[in-house]
Amino acid sequence: MTRTKLPELSALERIIELGAKKLDVRVVRHVSLPDGSQLPVYAIALGSPDPTAPIVGYFGGVHGLERIGAEVVIAYLQSLVMRLQWDSTLHQQLESVRLVFMPIVNPGGMALGTRANPHGVDLMRNAPVQAQEPVPFLVGGQRYSASLPWYRGPLNAPMEVENQAICEVIEREFFPRAFSLCVDCHSGFGTRDRLWFPFAHKREPMAHLAELQALKNIFVQSNSYHRYVVEPQSLQYLAHGDLWDHLYLQSLAKPERIFLPLTLEMGSWLWVKKNPRQLFSRHGIFNPLIEHRQQRVLRQHQSLLDFLSRAASGHRLWLPNAEQRALLHAQALLDWY
Repeated sequence: MTRTKLPELSALERIIELGAKKLDVRVVRHVSLPDGSQLPVYAIALGSPDPTAPIVGYFGGVHGLERIGAEVVIAYLQSLVMRLQWDSTLHQQLESVRLVFMPIVNPGGMALGTRANPHGVDLMRNAPVQAQEPVPFLVGGQRYSASLPWYRGPLNAPMEVENQAICEVIEREFFPRAFSLCVDCHSGFGTRDRLWFPFAHKREPMAHLAELQALKNIFVQSNSYHRYVVEPQSLQYLAHGDLWDHLYLQSLAKPERIFLPLTLEMGSWLWVKKNPRQLFSRHGIFNPLIEHRQQRVLRQHQSLLDFLSRAASGHRLWLPNAEQRALLHAQALLDWY
């Protein structure tokens, strides 16, 4: 089996070597490229093996053009691996929480320089979820042709192998636990960094709106000058086939389970505004091309990713009780709906 050169994948495999026995590493799927080569989809875990411990997931590279999403997740994983050599506080934290990383979900699309996977399917339009209202033309997902962007895949076909990999990891690692959350790192929407939560396929609030509001509250209290707009994706647009909507709906099969999926949508238009020449590069629309800007972006989001691991570790201290849920739900309705 030949291996297509992919810098992000090489960087990830170097980190895996550095982590050695401290990491639980497996290849969930292999993705085939048109030239016959195959690339692995890695899932990397560290922290508590206790099946009752809370868990946080970090996902990136779902859209192959948005390399910065994968790089943000890889940078955080590298930071943790290096800190394991000396940071006793991190060791104590990892005794009470499990962290799972899938930094390069779509290695085929990344190698080909496309948003979609090698089959031309947009992985965030591929899940079996249908929007309940009209969606933006093409952008909200289409089945006309894989030659057009935002292609959902054939009707009634199984989900693409990359999405099957995510679903397997979520169902195996996350759904058995009472509390879990995850963040999927993307770029390309607006000039502000946004933290989106379900739903994308309808405008109604999610069942765990109060828990999301509580999470937002402790984040704002701990990060007074943060850069994120926190909102349901439906405030911006609706879409068919959102994978995180699909998985969140599945998590509701057990009402006692709390699964909070987030999407970090980095505002790449700001990078284009600062460097208009990026408009002439397909990668420049979604990624900072100047080195110092790329390094700044990698630094900026580390505190958010670290916050999520700490929030999961201490979730019992901030999750609302029944009375608090009612108040937080009402507050969230005022803020977002």
